[in-house]
Amino acid sequence: MLLYYVLAVIVIAIDQLTKWVVIKQMELYEQIPVIADFFYITSHRNKGAAWGILQDQMLFFYIITVIVTVGVVYYMEKYTKGNILLSISLSLILGGAIGNFIDRLFRKEVVDFLDFIIFGYDFPIFNVADSALVIGVILVFIATIVEEKKGKVQ
Repeated sequence: MLLYYVLAVIVIAIDQLTKWVVIKQMELYEQIPVIADFFYITSHRNKGAAWGILQDQMLFFYIITVIVTVGVVYYMEKYTKGNILLSISLSLILGGAIGNFIDRLFRKEVVDFLDFIIFGYDFPIFNVADSALVIGVILVFIATIVEEKKGKVQ
């Protein structure tokens, strides 16, 4: 089980390191093309959630993050033994939630920098923590489907 908490810490470390580099090396709103017309590193700040919703609702985010963190740790300890996929997915969710929580707590905003234009749509700028959260949630769905299929086969 400890290995899964180490994974969460690795996510947090990569998230915070990349954000620190962006803060120290780039001006706010500065954009560095990586692949023209597709992928940019763009220094951006977000005081809300995905797509900029719930701007300036820090108390709400603090409460939600504490609830999610406690819930994920509880669920990991109680229900994931022997389920590697579910353990990994919850580790990613935990690391992502804490990564953005650190920003909100110490910066009062989240540092975003991964900027993609997909088929002409400028996707909202995001960060490593956001990526870990999304991948973790997708993997929870996959793990749930796998477990459901296992239950029906037996």
